[in-house]
Amino acid sequence: MDYILILIGFTVLIAGAHFLVEGASGLAKRFNVSNLIIGLTVVAFGTSAPELVVNLVAALGDGTTDIALTNIIGSNMINIYVILGFAALVYPISSQRSSRRFDIPLSFLAPIVILLLLLVTDNVLTQIGGLVLLAFFIWFMVVTVRKAIKHPETAVEEDIKPMKIWLASIMILGGLGSLILGAQLIVPAATSIAVSWGVSQAVIGLTIVALGTSLPELATSAVAAFKKNSDIALGNVIGSNIFNVFFILSISAIIRPLPAYKNIYADLLVAALGGLLVLLFVSTNKKHSIKRWGGALLLLIYTVYLVWMISLS
Repeated sequence: MDYILILIGFTVLIAGAHFLVEGASGLAKRFNVSNLIIGLTVVAFGTSAPELVVNLVAALGDGTTDIALTNIIGSNMINIYVILGFAALVYPISSQRSSRRFDIPLSFLAPIVILLLLLVTDNVLTQIGGLVLLAFFIWFMVVTVRKAIKHPETAVEEDIKPMKIWLASIMILGGLGSLILGAQLIVPAATSIAVSWGVSQAVIGLTIVALGTSLPELATSAVAAFKKNSDIALGNVIGSNIFNVFFILSISAIIRPLPAYKNIYADLLVAALGGLLVLLFVSTNKKHSIKRWGGALLLLIYTVYLVWMISLS
């Protein structure tokens, strides 16, 4: 039954994110907000909405804070190792100069910032740590919006049409309701599955929950890769990783301090390694791309990591 509930939860969660983005984008367009700004804010937030709501439910629940941390760390690893790895195998991933200079290095630093915050706060991500992460996010958004306005040709604009206010309101409220319902189904089911398998919540959070909440990024990047729009695949993953750590995890920690789980430092180092590899891939060849062999290497590293993690559980 738990497997059915978690499958239903993910389906409702992803559908909710879609309706929320569609409704909020249509409403913003109705009030003449530019496509560029909508894409940088509403759409970017919407793809990370599943992680956000699952984290809020986990952070507010009793004994489920491990899922709040592992969902973010696991999602970021899946984004880098699995989604980018697969996308690079389909078609080499190119990168923009602005991403190489700012977005990709910031994504690489994200797990390192978490690690340092845990070290200085006795293995707990406190409210102060959450505020530090949130400050990074605000800085990221200011730089991103300024960059997009100054160089609009480097930004990917969304094709958004205005929507009637009543219809947009229904979609927004329905989307939010679906997100909350999906998360409330997922978190208890994931906890129950962990108990039945005899493994920790951390293992389930790093795998099943993280994969499920990363489905929007997987779908977007897969379509972009098959259409040979590889820079979109890279931007989608890097942007999601930055949102996950500096926005979603910050809000989770501000709501409730998140104690470190066993092996979190190893997981953070693996996540940082993925970011470092992407940075090296796009910085050390003339085409500034992740080639197919790089994608294969990312998938191989993640496979080895999974085997190691399961062997410890």
